[in-house]
Amino acid sequence: MPEPKFVVAVGTCASSGGVYDSCYNVYEGLDKVLPVHAYVLGCPVKPESVLDALRVLAEKIANG
Repeated sequence: MPEPKFVVAVGTCASSGGVYDSCYNVYEGLDKVLPVHAYVLGCPVKPESVLDALRVLAEKIANG
């Protein structure tokens, strides 16, 4: 994928491991593997939360 790349962690499991956090084969969140630019919490994720995270990411991009 060409630059720029932005990573959005969607869901509680992607953000922190969720209910599977104590399993031996689960990372404690996506930010342990990739740099995450925005988080969307929830299980299941609400559409409003996704839009809000994308708005915050767009503001971060606009502000540098």
